[in-house]
Amino acid sequence: MTESLIGFGVLLFLLLLRVPIAFAMAAVGGIGFALLRGWQPAWSMTGTVVFDTALSYSLSVIPLFIFMGNVLAASGVAHGLFAGANRLFGRTRGGLALASVLSCGAFSAVCGSSLATAATMSKVAMPSMRRFGYDDRLATGSIAAGGTLGILIPPSVILIIYGLLTETDIAKLFVAGVVPGILGILLYLAAVKLAVAVNPSLAPEREDREPMSRTDRIGVICVLGLFLFIMVGIYGDFFTPTEAAGMGAGASILIAVGMRMMKWQDFRAAALDTIRATAMIFAVIIGAELFTNFINFAGLPDALSSIVLDHEMPVWMVMAFIMLVYLILGCVLESLSMVLLTVPVFYPLMYQLPFENELLQNPEYALIWFAIVVVVATEISLITPPVGMNVFVLKGVLKDVSLSTVFRGVLPFWIADIVRLTLLLLVPWLSLWLVGLM
Repeated sequence: MTESLIGFGVLLFLLLLRVPIAFAMAAVGGIGFALLRGWQPAWSMTGTVVFDTALSYSLSVIPLFIFMGNVLAASGVAHGLFAGANRLFGRTRGGLALASVLSCGAFSAVCGSSLATAATMSKVAMPSMRRFGYDDRLATGSIAAGGTLGILIPPSVILIIYGLLTETDIAKLFVAGVVPGILGILLYLAAVKLAVAVNPSLAPEREDREPMSRTDRIGVICVLGLFLFIMVGIYGDFFTPTEAAGMGAGASILIAVGMRMMKWQDFRAAALDTIRATAMIFAVIIGAELFTNFINFAGLPDALSSIVLDHEMPVWMVMAFIMLVYLILGCVLESLSMVLLTVPVFYPLMYQLPFENELLQNPEYALIWFAIVVVVATEISLITPPVGMNVFVLKGVLKDVSLSTVFRGVLPFWIADIVRLTLLLLVPWLSLWLVGLM
């Protein structure tokens, strides 16, 4: 265990030196493994990890879902979702902020990426909110927070990676994210209403509803249809999640062509963005695999299990500690790196904790429940200073908005996420109800 703790210390030191997380984890994992086992086994392990990861059929689901989201972002359907949501809330104080949250949730259902959702919806929703006189804090906060739903509402890249790390059924992980995702949308809507009630100057008293064109209506129908197509295909046993990603990517191209809003340059940009994102994700996965092999060989997961069981620590204390670790790491790491770094350490505990809840006494259900609370904790990190990735995405799109403005704007939504995380920890049924119906 001592070697593992030293490895974590060296890794954090490298991150403070601004070494990319993928290379930092690969270096610490590879060198640490070599010091424990020898250089020849370390080189063999590194080659095997790189080869197996690069040629993994299961991981092909990641670039396909990313490409689907990028194509849809360029096709103009996001504007239709925002216009449709605005028809529901347009005459209410804070209606455009409410519409931003709802449209972010709908777009994330077919995008799977929080960063892409935040970037796309900022271009769609922000001009309207500024035109009607919304305070930048509420406007940016609603978009940044709404964008975090992209890593929970299926299809979710983070849930896919969790499933591959823990060998958990990805289809069950997807369905487990539906109710917590809807709960997140409802709490975000409540956060907007509360923020406007406390400080009415954040939003105009009355605003006109945005017009909804025929193209907007088609966009809404296409997004809902694609989401149902993917979900029905997976849960109707018509195709696997990996095949669903391929079908979704192909359908997104057909939607973009049918909408006639995506030019060749947009398609090329979507493909290049997919390549860059995939390369980054695969580099982080390879680095995480090397680091995980090191800490597993050093005995950290077994040592943690022994500490918990030997001292008969209550389940609530263990889970509170794990969630605290995620909230702290969220201040310095982005979501994917955090999941890849911590899940291999913590998930073995789910097999051994003495849960009193009958649902969680089933090891499979315990892993699925843990996946949802981890993703929600990771969502919080996306809007937590100083490294809230969604906040930096908005800053990159909205050059004239300061980071402090966005961070102040996300505070009500951050509190809503803490409430949601607490509910999911105390009421596992929220995550497992739909799984039990499968």
